[in-house]
Order: sequence, then structure tokens, then C-alpha cells
Amino acid sequence: MPHSPNRIKAEIAIVLGLSLGLSALYALVSIVRRLSIDTPLGEQTATINRSLSEQPWFDLTYQLLGIVGALAPVALVVFLLWSPTSRLAALGVDGSRVGRDIGVGVGLAALIGIPGLAVYAGGVALGVTVNVVPTALENYWWTIPVLLLRALTAGLVEETIAVGYLHNRFTALAFSPKAIVVIQALLRGTYHLYQGFGAFVGNVVMGLIFGWYFQRTRRLAPLIAAHTLIDTVAFVGYPVISDNFPEILGFAL
Repeated sequence: MPHSPNRIKAEIAIVLGLSLGLSALYALVSIVRRLSIDTPLGEQTATINRSLSEQPWFDLTYQLLGIVGALAPVALVVFLLWSPTSRLAALGVDGSRVGRDIGVGVGLAALIGIPGLAVYAGGVALGVTVNVVPTALENYWWTIPVLLLRALTAGLVEETIAVGYLHNRFTALAFSPKAIVVIQALLRGTYHLYQGFGAFVGNVVMGLIFGWYFQRTRRLAPLIAAHTLIDTVAFVGYPVISDNFPEILGFAL
């Protein structure tokens, strides 16, 4: 039985309030705070993955709890859109062509990731993007597995909710395809504003490309794969680059 428009709007507000919408509000407050202090934006730093305890086992526990908490809204979306007959077809997820989805994801990661580095470097040089530190975790036996889980979590959360879920629900509300893509892209850019205005622009562009791809193909898995790969390279590759080629990152460590 179809839900009423008011019920769908309420559902969207709840899902976003538990996930990316709340992140967007935090990011807006963060950029206002950053602009209110004397240190120029280009000289500030944003750390994505940081240690949460000086004790390794407690740090690992907190990291895993954070991952579980971040995935809870994804589970909610799966519950809301699950159908006994079509399962997750409403999200554009199935196991019919895993290899091809991964291959497309790799291509999308290259399409987004390589120009994204240029946008980041340009933003730092212009002073409109903060210095982003993908990880500041201590080097434990579990560091790389946790970073890989963090990358996968980011891919699942952002693409499932910002693309698959919102596309489904905004379509039910009779939004135009172009409007849906633009709204998704602006949301993606907004919850990255804590990294500065360059990150906002870069992620809006990423959102437009991903939204366009999803509307043409109705395939979410390649977007999840692409996002996971981009974040994996950033999270796992950062320590190696920062130790050996700090000039690539735009600042000396």
C-alpha cells in the first residue's frame, strides 16, 4: 500500500535526522566556527579518522562501535525499502552482475578521485579548503582493517542514503529527475563543508555524476564500490604518502 506524501516526508526527515542530514548540520556549524577564528581556512586541519582512546583495545572498541552506529541508518533504510518479492530492487542492489559492478566502480573511482586530488590541492592553495588528514590512528595490528571498514561504511552510508534511498522517496513525491540529482548533490556537498568550500564543490560534482549514473542505470553497487575504493586509497595510502612525499599533500608534516 503506497504511503501518503506526508508520511514519506516524515520518513525522509527521520532518516536524514539520524544520518547525513545531521552530519550536514554539524558541517554547517563547523564551517561557521572555522570562519570565525583568526587562523585562515587554508591553515586549519580536519582529521577524519582519529584515535578515541590511548588504550589500544578501548580505541578498537570505540572504532567498531562508531562503525556499527553509522550503519544503523543503512539498516533502517533497508528495512523500509525491503520487499519480499523484489528485495532491494528499490535501492538498485542485487547480485546479478557483481564483477561488472566492481569494474564500473573502479572506473568511477578513477573519474572522481584523480580530478578530486586536483580540486583538493587547488582549494588548499587558494585558502578555501582545510588540510584534510584522512587518518591519525596509531599504528596497531587492527589499524588497516578498521580503516578498510571505515571506507566501506562511508560508501554504504552515503550512497545508500543520499542516492538510492532519496531517489526512491523523492520519485514517490513526484520530484523531477533533475531536481533529485541536484538535491542529492547539494546534500553531499553540505555534509563535507567541515573540510572547506573546495570540498563542498568537489563533492557536489561527485554527487551530480553519481546521481546521473544512478538514474541512467538504477545500479547502486558501482557507486558503493567507487566510494569505498576512493576512501580506501585516501585512508590507507595517506600514512605512506605523508611519511615519504609530504609535499604532495600540500603541506609539510
